Amino acid sequence: MPDTPVVHRPRAVVIGASAAGLFAAAVLTEFAEVTVVERDALPEGPDPRRGVPQARHAHLVWSGGVRALRDLLPGLVEDVVCRGGRLVHIMSDMVSRAPNEVWFRRFLATGHHNLVCSRDLLDSVVRDHVVKDARITLLQESSALALEGTAGRVTGVLVRTGGEERVLGADLVVDASGRGSRAPRWLTDLGLPLVTEREVDAGLTYATRLYRSPADGDFPLINVQANPAKAPGQGGVILPVEGNRWVVTLGGTRGGEPTGDPAAFVPFALGLSDPLIGELLRHAEPLGDVAVTRSTANRRRYYEKLKRWPDGFTVVGDAVAGYNPVYGHGLTVAAQGALALRGVLRRRGITAPGTARALQRATARPVSGAWGLAVGQDAFYPGAAETPPTAAERFLARYVDRAVSTGARSPRAMGALLDVMSMERPPTRLFSADMLVPMLFGPKRPPLDGPPITEEERRAALR
Repeated sequence: MPDTPVVHRPRAVVIGASAAGLFAAAVLTEFAEVTVVERDALPEGPDPRRGVPQARHAHLVWSGGVRALRDLLPGLVEDVVCRGGRLVHIMSDMVSRAPNEVWFRRFLATGHHNLVCSRDLLDSVVRDHVVKDARITLLQESSALALEGTAGRVTGVLVRTGGEERVLGADLVVDASGRGSRAPRWLTDLGLPLVTEREVDAGLTYATRLYRSPADGDFPLINVQANPAKAPGQGGVILPVEGNRWVVTLGGTRGGEPTGDPAAFVPFALGLSDPLIGELLRHAEPLGDVAVTRSTANRRRYYEKLKRWPDGFTVVGDAVAGYNPVYGHGLTVAAQGALALRGVLRRRGITAPGTARALQRATARPVSGAWGLAVGQDAFYPGAAETPPTAAERFLARYVDRAVSTGARSPRAMGALLDVMSMERPPTRLFSADMLVPMLFGPKRPPLDGPPITEEERRAALR
């Protein structure tokens, strides 16, 4: 009998076991044998790791990201909840003030939810769902040094593990190495042009401290957003997470930054334009020191606009765009970007000419949505960008302020606003009848004169 021919699957290498890298690896198992190259030694459980220093700060996944996670990794969201995470209803489970200092009513009618937990827990559950897949090989404590190939096609990546260097051949290399990605230099080394970059830096400094929650049960998420019209912008969030803890993150822009001094943490919160967060912390027990982060700029690389792009290479996640973390869109963009990868690869072969360019353009779409939401606010802080906001950007900012004010008074408008903020619908949704009718014709409820926290909730936190 003739021998049965052996079918060799394509090979893919993912650089970085970040959330974006693991989401991409999960997608690629449908089409290729996958190797993930990770610089760190990954923890076994929900513990911090060196490569994710921002994990100490507050994180959440918007409902657009929750939908994407359920599609990418069925059961993952439920596993997070089983291990102490929460699906927080927006707005009923939140006490939230917008950047224009309007307090949102706690409407019950919206169908949006945030997935809320510590970043360490989320990363641990993602690893459990992805890294243990037999189709994935994980190379830990290994560094990607350079791309192999030409300006026309990338054929692999040079990797160092310990003192040994070797080339991992690949039909597709995916760079998910985060803000510190060296892809711009790697591409120019292959003879390709330098990618265009843009940075908008509000000058935000983050300071985070863990507290033991003084309140039992499902305490609401507390969010006091900074106002770009009143620099320095200062705000904060209380994020109730697993283990009966609060992740409390405070932020301030140039001239109003928080510090790492534990004694100054609660006074800073009390000094916000609304002192609610500071008042709730007065009787809470701190768990450890204050973690400070200053690397919060919005930075984007426009790979999709390069006139030439090599087959066999694509860039995803924070390696394409990193956002001011106050908006919480990074994880949602990573999950939606992985779905975009899958959509392209289900239409065309992983090795087909032009596939890599199609991947890069597809993953740019969720990036563009999050970028517009972040930069639309941050560009108005002094010194945030080399050029001031354009007339169009100023018009849109005024319109969004009015949309926020309308959403605070109308559940119909709030649904449209959350469709955009949650990255479920494009920004054009803000110009739909669901927003325009309440904006122009009412209802004309007066704005709230203070945070919509109940007396029962306040007493539970202050006891």
